[in-house]
Amino acid sequence: MSTVRVVVAKPGLDGHDRGAKVVARALRDAGMEVIYTGLHQTPEQIVETAIQEDADCIGLSVLSGAHMTLFRKLIDLLRERDAADIVVFGGGIIPDGDVPLLTEAGVAKVFTPGATTYEIVAWVRENVGNESPAPA
Repeated sequence: MSTVRVVVAKPGLDGHDRGAKVVARALRDAGMEVIYTGLHQTPEQIVETAIQEDADCIGLSVLSGAHMTLFRKLIDLLRERDAADIVVFGGGIIPDGDVPLLTEAGVAKVFTPGATTYEIVAWVRENVGNESPAPA
């Protein structure tokens, strides 16, 4: 069983990264390899990092309100780069009404405010790579 490699990214102009860092640490503490890109990344930079790092998934944290544009651009770039097998999930301040639209666009999972790190870790384990579910 190989270790899941996760790129955690903060796209766009949003400068609030506490949540992204908390999620990155939880994934790391759960035994995953985590690459945190830092603030103000473009979708192009995030995709390039994911490809270079041989990531299994990308977790985006979007609080700026630009989630529809940023997620779609990232997914389009993954397809263009022949990397659509990289699972995209994310969270932030995303209205409930936008979640189905993001799912249709190819986002595997959207975590809204109130999601716990346990939920996020469990979802990644169950849906990405060869990880097995965490013991109860």
